[in-house]
Amino acid sequence: MNKRVEWSLLIGRVILGMIMVAHGMQKIMDMKQTIGMFDQLGLPPMMAYTTAVIEAVGGLTLMLGFYVIPSAAAIGVTMLGAIVLVKFKMGLIGGYEYPLVLLALSVMLSITGSDKWSVMSALDKERRKVNSMSTG
Repeated sequence: MNKRVEWSLLIGRVILGMIMVAHGMQKIMDMKQTIGMFDQLGLPPMMAYTTAVIEAVGGLTLMLGFYVIPSAAAIGVTMLGAIVLVKFKMGLIGGYEYPLVLLALSVMLSITGSDKWSVMSALDKERRKVNSMSTG
């Protein structure tokens, strides 16, 4: 991939990861309030826990570059849920514009992945090195 594209994906991956970790940890740190918010939407408490974990863990895995595509896809699903269930009725400006941007970044990373400075890339290089030593 083009070096500028690789750097752009890395920046997007890390920033999305940071934002999602912050949002996920906010939910986890005040789970009672999070469950209450989900309850007001008519959603079960399990959805509050699931969303918080996807945001926190998915964000962390994005930052590390560990299973980027599935992590970004899971975050994209949560952003779609936020838009449809909460933000859409508020309109674009001051409503769903922010989660829409996070959704777009999630979709982009779900399609392309991001290998630069990623744990998965390092693991793949190590695996190739070990395989070449055992076959050579």
